[in-house]
Amino acid sequence: MDTFIACSLVEGFRDGENATEAQLLEAWQYLIDTGQAYTLQGWYGRTANNLIARGLCHVKTKCIT
Repeated sequence: MDTFIACSLVEGFRDGENATEAQLLEAWQYLIDTGQAYTLQGWYGRTANNLIARGLCHVKTKCIT
């Protein structure tokens, strides 16, 4: 997955695909994990925070070695 594909899925403009809920959550999780959800327009960050608050996505944790 990359940022373009994730955005196209969550905004619903990906050609010929009707994304499942699992695909949408995977796209949102990708945007959260990469930090892109918080660099794009405000709607992305607000929606990401809402999904995290609802337990549908999670904040990426850093491994300390």
